[in-house]
Amino acid sequence: MTKNPDPASKPLPTLADVASRAGVSTATVSRCLNAPAQVVEETRKRVLQAVQDLGYSPNFGARALAAKRTNTVGAVIPTMDNAIFARGLQAFQEELGRNGITMLVASSAYRPELEAEQIRALVARGADALLLIGHDRDPAIYRFLEARGVPALIAWAYDETAGKPSIGFDNRRAMAGLAAQVIAQGHTRLAAISAEQACNDRARERMNGVREAMQAAGLPPEGLHLIEVPYSVDHGAEAMGQLMALSPRPTAVICGNDVLAVGAMQKAQEMGLDVPRDVSVTGFDDIELARVVTPQLTTVHVPHRDMGRQAAQLLKQMIGGTPMAQSVALQTELRLRGTLGPPPG
Repeated sequence: MTKNPDPASKPLPTLADVASRAGVSTATVSRCLNAPAQVVEETRKRVLQAVQDLGYSPNFGARALAAKRTNTVGAVIPTMDNAIFARGLQAFQEELGRNGITMLVASSAYRPELEAEQIRALVARGADALLLIGHDRDPAIYRFLEARGVPALIAWAYDETAGKPSIGFDNRRAMAGLAAQVIAQGHTRLAAISAEQACNDRARERMNGVREAMQAAGLPPEGLHLIEVPYSVDHGAEAMGQLMALSPRPTAVICGNDVLAVGAMQKAQEMGLDVPRDVSVTGFDDIELARVVTPQLTTVHVPHRDMGRQAAQLLKQMIGGTPMAQSVALQTELRLRGTLGPPPG
């Protein structure tokens, strides 16, 4: 009886096999796999069909040794528990993919020591560059990256004085604009729910923006009643319960992001309070959650997808040895919706 040949003993298809089947050069196959945007669609489809038919898989280890690159980029984000970073990272990954680059992602749970471990691990695994969120971290991390020639780009924050390349927005200015709208409605008793500000420049600058708007309006910034909690709907609700127990009660609660704001809204409604007739609530980010609650949430729209797409393009240039000429400032926009109104009469 003749045994069937062991599939594992068959020679693996090569780049040349793919090129022969697709009727193109090996250089075209390589370009299609590494930088698909540079190959015309008809040729790309033919090459990818040949890859599928043959079951070809590139030897990335050999390629990395030859090119001294892995065509991978690491992204370390503070959390995967909610959608704050999802839209930007999706656009980031899509743009990297169009250029033949793979994204590796890790979540630090807002713990600086864990973020440092993840950065070192991604570098050890050969990441060509890193996307990091915010500027706050131990300077030793930046020295570690510089010593190994691994470029890093900061996102979700813009600070031209920080000395590190970034693409993002001015968190302080954006929140100051929203707080000014709250004050313009007639609110003088303001409160805020924020993430912990230590090691989180985005949260810190947003609260500084609230105080800046209060100062500009003649309200004492020290009068802001602030509660810091982890980012979650439940923690936003818990903080809202504490604020609504104050006497006198705040008439407007400015939240550091939409997740906290939705928790605050739910708690207010559970307590029998009408939003915004009894208390106004605002958020920040304009994630989808802001538009599915009732009433829809007044918030700050962040251009997440544009930021992710441009971040990928900038990192690709930095991997190629082109330094950023200057950091990129993106514009936010106010979304005035149903949760902001005048204070109760």
